Amino acid sequence: MRRIYFLVPDIPMAKRIVDELLLARIEERHIHVLAKRGTPLDDLPEASLLQKSDFVAATQRGLALGGATGMLAGLVALALPAAPLVMAGGVLLATSLAGAGVGAWLGGMVGMNVGNTRLTQFADAVEHGALLVMADVPRDRVEEIEARVRTHLPAVEIHGTEPTIPPFP
Repeated sequence: MRRIYFLVPDIPMAKRIVDELLLARIEERHIHVLAKRGTPLDDLPEASLLQKSDFVAATQRGLALGGATGMLAGLVALALPAAPLVMAGGVLLATSLAGAGVGAWLGGMVGMNVGNTRLTQFADAVEHGALLVMADVPRDRVEEIEARVRTHLPAVEIHGTEPTIPPFP
């Protein structure tokens, strides 16, 4: 899946692009609309916390850093003279998994309170009233969807695609 970004000036245009995406057989759960706080979106599919925040990226970073820290702590524990060599693998595995779990949890908590860094390029436009429509489409349909939108809605600004999207938002 790839995420395509469309910047539209108003709600009627956003409705038209969502309708166009639905006609192209993109499921509504793969369409997300981001607007300035307080803007009524009517029946448009609003972006969830996962799209608005940096939760996924922060969780991934926390997982990696926590796992590395846990492994380092396990290696330090093995260096102690009282640690028997038989338990070495278990201690290393347990500390790595515990560190990864704690790191992912803390990273996710921090990421939910930080705006999505991938959307900073659209922040000014959204604050001035534009709407950002994000569509998660299969890789092989990106060009088809972009061409379809350009044909039917030439006023819509297509701001490219994100190389990959997280598998679960």
